[in-house]
Parts: sequence; C-alpha cells; structure tokens
Amino acid sequence: MQRRSFIAGAALATAALSAPRLASAQKASVLRFMPQADLALLDPVQTTGLVTRNHGMMVFDTLYGVDEHAAPHPQMAEGHVVEQDGRLWTIRLREGLRFHDGTPVLARDCVASIRRWGSRDAFGMALLAATDELWAPDDRIIRFRLKRPFPLLPDALGKAGSNICPIMPERLAATPGTQPVTEMVGSGPYRFMAGERVPGALAVYQRFDGYVPRPDGTASMLAGPRVAHFERVEWHTMPDAATAAAALQSGQMDWWEQPVMDLVPLLRRHRELRTEVLDTAGAYTMIRPNHLQPPFDNPAIRRALMRAMRQQDYMQVVAGDDRGLWKDRTGFFLPGAPMASGAGLEALPTAYDPAKVRADLAAAGYANERVVLLVPSDFPVLNAMSEVAGDMLRKVGINLDYQSLDWGTVLQRLASQEPLEKGGWSMFCNFSLGVGVMNPAAHNYLRGNGRRATFGWYDSPRMEALRDAWFAAADAASQQRICRDMQLLAFEEVPFYPTGVFYQPTAYRADLTGMLKGAPLFTNLRRAS
Repeated sequence: MQRRSFIAGAALATAALSAPRLASAQKASVLRFMPQADLALLDPVQTTGLVTRNHGMMVFDTLYGVDEHAAPHPQMAEGHVVEQDGRLWTIRLREGLRFHDGTPVLARDCVASIRRWGSRDAFGMALLAATDELWAPDDRIIRFRLKRPFPLLPDALGKAGSNICPIMPERLAATPGTQPVTEMVGSGPYRFMAGERVPGALAVYQRFDGYVPRPDGTASMLAGPRVAHFERVEWHTMPDAATAAAALQSGQMDWWEQPVMDLVPLLRRHRELRTEVLDTAGAYTMIRPNHLQPPFDNPAIRRALMRAMRQQDYMQVVAGDDRGLWKDRTGFFLPGAPMASGAGLEALPTAYDPAKVRADLAAAGYANERVVLLVPSDFPVLNAMSEVAGDMLRKVGINLDYQSLDWGTVLQRLASQEPLEKGGWSMFCNFSLGVGVMNPAAHNYLRGNGRRATFGWYDSPRMEALRDAWFAAADAASQQRICRDMQLLAFEEVPFYPTGVFYQPTAYRADLTGMLKGAPLFTNLRRAS
C-alpha cells in the first residue's frame, strides 16, 4: 500500500472513533491548536526554533510589528522622531502598557530587553554595533544615539523571524543572553500558564485582560490592533499525522499548523475545514554543518559534499509532487527576493554520482570521521529531510551516526559546542522563515562571527566584511552586487547547504474567522457564532 493511501485511511478510521465535540459554550472560549512540534524551549531569544517564536509572539509584545508585507509599524511604540541626520532616534511608548505581573512597562525594561536580544540575534547585533548609546531618559522614552544612520532600526525591533525582540521586565532581561529565561512574564495578549504545561503534550495560554491593543491601524501580521478574542488557547502536541488529522476532522481540535502534505488533499475535501498557505514567503530549508568539529571544520570537505545536495529530493519528501508547493535551485537568499541572484548556482547538482562524491571527499581530506546527524523524530518536516540526508550521507561514504531524538532534546544538543564524544554534533536539518532570509540583515545562518553565530558557528571575516558593506551601501543596486558576492563566497565556504523552499498549507475549522497571514497568530481570530 502506498504511504499516502495508508495515512489517509488511518486518518479516516481514527476520525470515526473520535469522541463527540465539546459543548458549544466551551468551544466558543477555547481554541485548540496543534503546533508543528512540542514547545521544548520557552525563551525566544535563546533559539531559532519557530515553535518558540510562535509562543513568544503570544506572550511578549514588541516595540514595532511587521505587517504581512514585512513593513514595520509602531506597536508598543507610540511613534518615533529621527534627528541629527538619522543618528538620533527617540521612541515613545504608548500609555497603559503593563506586564502580566501587573507592573507597568517602562522604557528601562525595553532598553534591557533590546540589549539582551541584540547579544544573540544577527539583526540585533548589527543594530547594537551601529549604536553609540542606548538609554531611557524617562519612563516612556527610549533613545538611540547611533554611530552612523541605521534606517532599518524599526525593521530590526519589529522582525517576525526567529529571535524576535521580546520586551520583558528589566529583572528578567538582566539574564545574560547565553542563559535562558524560564519565567514567562511579557506584556503580550496571552499569559503562559506554566502550571498547566505538560512536556511533550500540552502548553496553555490565558487571555491577558490587562493587554492594551493598539488603537489604530489595520490588523496585519504583528501590526495594528492585536485583539485576543479567545479566553484560552491550548497547544496540543500530536506527532502522529493520522491522529492529528482525525482530531481536526472530528472537531476535537480547531487548527493544525503543519499538516503533512500527503493529507492535505483529504483535508481540502472536508466541508468543515479550510486549508491555505498563510506564509506566502515560504519556508527556506537547509542542512547546517558544525564548523567547529571535524570533518566539517574543513571547507574543502564541505564543498565536496555540496555535489550530493540535490534539492529536489528534499522538496519532494517534504512537499510532494505538486511543484506549486516548492522550489529547488535556490541559493543563499530567498528566491525571487530583491537580493537573490543566480550567482554560483551551477554548484547545485540535478543528479550526482555517489562514487565520485566519495572520491572527492577523500581527496579533500575526509578520513572516515564519525558524523552525528541530529534527527527530530517528532517533527515531521525535519524528520523527512533527515531521512533523505541520512541516505545520501551513507551513499557517499560518510561514517554516519544517525541519532533519532525528540525535538526538545535536539534543541538542547544544538547549543553544545563540545566534541562528539562529549555530546556534540555534526549536522542537522532545519528550515527558516523565508522573510528572514530575504537579505543579510536578519539572516542568522549567513553570519560569519564564529562562536557568537547561531548553531553551527560559521566563522568568516570575509562574509562579515561583506555584510557590513551591505548595511553601509548607498543604494539597492550596490546592495544587490554585495549579495551576489556573498552568495559566491557562500558557495566557496559553505556556511550551510540550501535545500529548497516549500509553501506549507495550514488547516483549520471553517468556523474560525479573522485568520491573519504570515504566521500562526492567535489575535483577531474568533469563532463564528
């Protein structure tokens, strides 16, 4: 039996056995959501995991918020004034902002939060590198004195990709960026109910009645009024696709963030469900090697393995045969974005000879070192990509240690810079929001700042110099030329292996209205009466 038929049949069978729907009064106030993976880490500054980013956007608010077209708008900020030829920014907070513990949001909380975030995030590091002084002259004023103009300041503070800039109380923001914050006190529309957390199964959020939505603008992604209509939102982790599909069809669950592609046609036919692609920029996929450990500390070995990275293999296993749901032949920036180009794409194979790659790896210096591939077995997209990667690595002669783990354990292991014998790792599959890889500003995986970079710790002074030049460029044409050079250098040094872009449908009950584009968001969403 084909996998597609088996899963669909199982989903229908399970649906037939499902429990009856809950009472309508309870359903009206509770939203039940199935996330892409379990919420293993809580601090959105600590990890690039999108499930943590989604959690962060519920609990925390940001000074600016981007709309579905990635344009920033004031959010917690009332507005700003720019003076001294772009070198002095004064941001004023809106009145009435409060944290979940009842304390007012003060400018000094924001300053401490920005500094902590800027110690970890690529865009934040660039902003702080351009900042001469950041301070709070009073309770509602945040002031940046810049070394040079930084017109992307609102874009940085309002970014929607991984590592958002969450505003938290100063006492929590004083935690070093290398250590996780575990007490979830934000000023966002929902409070995290830590006492109801069941690792691997459940996360719960309660509407924060003290939240003050922005009074003006149009609700779009993180911009405009963020109104919480549901009193309670429950995240139920369901790694088994058939079980998740059945729960959605029966009405036990309201929303499945990332249904497996095999089941999307089945869900589309269900008259009480809706399926759509919310993030039209797509999910940019990659394989990230660990640049600190052999064998991938050797750029010649990284280049030799590039000849086995056939992108269509990864896209087909993730998104199926519908070419409208994926793209291959992608470089190091989001295809179609202004900074993308065809520079160096000839390095990407459409077919490969495993014996030839094996010989090239040996010539580059590969000496049968053990390679640990971390595989999140409970994260369907990354598990599928890892299966393809594992098969490829074995075929080209890599001494593979394929470690199948839960997503929470993978995230914890990724933070380790230790050698393999002390719990380190060699490679992992991942994807990032397309909006985060459109240009160098927020592209964490193109940072070449070594041990300060994100997991994998790519070290390249040449890439860092090009990135600095991009920020200083006078016009878009100059920026495009620099990004072309960055891509050529990336094919030479291989910070990661691009494996394509896919467009993930989401699925939800048809009685949900107000679904916003761009990300799983829980504001402005309500149930039709």
